[in-house]
Amino acid sequence: METYVLAGGCFWCLDAAYRALRGVESVVSGYTGGMTPHPSYEQVCTGATGHAEAVKVTFDPEVIPSDVILDAFFTMHDPRQLNHQGADTGTQYRSAMFPADDAQRELFEQARDRASDIWDAPLGETEGTIVTTIEPLREYFDAEDYHQDFFAKNPNQGYCLAVAVPKVNKVRARFAEFVA
Repeated sequence: METYVLAGGCFWCLDAAYRALRGVESVVSGYTGGMTPHPSYEQVCTGATGHAEAVKVTFDPEVIPSDVILDAFFTMHDPRQLNHQGADTGTQYRSAMFPADDAQRELFEQARDRASDIWDAPLGETEGTIVTTIEPLREYFDAEDYHQDFFAKNPNQGYCLAVAVPKVNKVRARFAEFVA
């Protein structure tokens, strides 16, 4: 099994999209990249802890290649948006990857490079450039229980319908051969 820690806006959306893929064994929503030990959701929402809402994705690379996990990450959020995704604003919604070691760092850099072919701005323009950071993985704190598998537990919640469903559908369409 492999585990990647990724942040791309609200963790509910990433959680829902990854759970749709075959070979993903678990997704745990949580917080990383900050300095406050054991932060609460309310603390992270202030932006003062430095944490990002993230997911810890554990998958079987014999079933779903690591490139697919990483390319799906760049499909399910807009990596050109600095410190926000849509209406969710603040550093807690930044686009970031948290490698556990040098091998993961290299894979993450390669994935970001592949994504730039799709997302980057035309030559000479700066708007549209990928802003996804690659930050060292520090402590990862699991989010509160009610955040885990939020989409499945709240499929008719307004945010899920308006924001998560389109992201899940985009991943399902692009990676149809890996849909569970």
